[in-house]
Amino acid sequence: MARGQQKLQSQAKAQDKAAKAKKQQGHSVSEQKKAAQKALVYVCKVCKAQMPDPKTYKQHFENKHPKNDLPEELKDVQA
Repeated sequence: MARGQQKLQSQAKAQDKAAKAKKQQGHSVSEQKKAAQKALVYVCKVCKAQMPDPKTYKQHFENKHPKNDLPEELKDVQA
């Protein structure tokens, strides 16, 4: 019955390892989603897409809405 004991030890070791990994991870998925949503501060005036910074917003606007005039807040942004 040596294999039975090894199986139990292996399961206990794997469970401890998973618990340590979860503890080190720290943040739950919902907390990560909330933090990511807070980072999206710029909203496209045409399609309402959200972007984290003005550089990305300018690139989006130039690529997705080339016929529209560039908003005033993006004219001085370096892409």
